[in-house]
Amino acid sequence: MIADQEPVEIAIADQTDLPGIVDILNDVAASSIATFDTRPTSVAERHAWFGQFSPTGPYRLLVARRHGRTVGYAASQPYRNHEAFRETVEFSVSLDAGCRSRGVGTSLYRALFESLAGEPIHAVVVGIAMPNDASVALHRKFGFTEVGTFREYATKNGRYISSLWMQRLF
Repeated sequence: MIADQEPVEIAIADQTDLPGIVDILNDVAASSIATFDTRPTSVAERHAWFGQFSPTGPYRLLVARRHGRTVGYAASQPYRNHEAFRETVEFSVSLDAGCRSRGVGTSLYRALFESLAGEPIHAVVVGIAMPNDASVALHRKFGFTEVGTFREYATKNGRYISSLWMQRLF
């Protein structure tokens, strides 16, 4: 973390974090291609998504808080809804604009990996909408390697988007 930045608290997400998570998601959706969401979401729309996470097991949602305000999250969630993928999780991370490039993503991922130790996970995958050098660097720092690119398979704001897929064996 940069010395002039106040530290963040990393914790298991609870319902009080959901409005802050939604604010982050809506800002990212409006200002970048890092998510394929094209319209704002609401807390009510995100309740089912939030319900998939637990303090134990392979599907976790951690948050970073600064002064009680949710400023980022990291999640491990099902990759696909097939029994064959039961030991594969997909990671995601998103941060408040003011917390990017400040070590918050690193802190969240470190805590997420630590919290998942001992869980029945064999592979972790992540899809990164490109370009996103910061996200690629974060994932490389945690041992992810590139496995392929889906080229121009999505559109947002009249622009084709490609995604780099990375994985790490757990």
